[in-house]
Amino acid sequence: MAFNQLKETITELDEDTRAYLKYSESYLELKVFKILMRLVTTFFQTALIGSMLLLALFVMSIAVSYALGEAIGNTWYGFAIVASCFMVLAVLFYLLRKRINAPLLRFFSSHYFL
Repeated sequence: MAFNQLKETITELDEDTRAYLKYSESYLELKVFKILMRLVTTFFQTALIGSMLLLALFVMSIAVSYALGEAIGNTWYGFAIVASCFMVLAVLFYLLRKRINAPLLRFFSSHYFL
């Protein structure tokens, strides 16, 4: 009698454990999907907004270069000045790349490790 009851209890425990593992696996798949989709959507939103801002910056730099060149009296000098400013910014960003990487890592790790 006690043996049959123990056998039933062990069988129920086995079934419950299998069900728990099945649901845990499903939950983990959903969690990973949620995290990946958040990262993908964030990446594409950032890329889309960034490309629009880059296009606007390009058009504005042409306008500023042309206006600066007209003010100086030589259009080529206006473009050279604006290009020099961009080169200085590029060198500055290169020198500060470690300070720029840290916030990016924090941002993406906060989305990945919820």
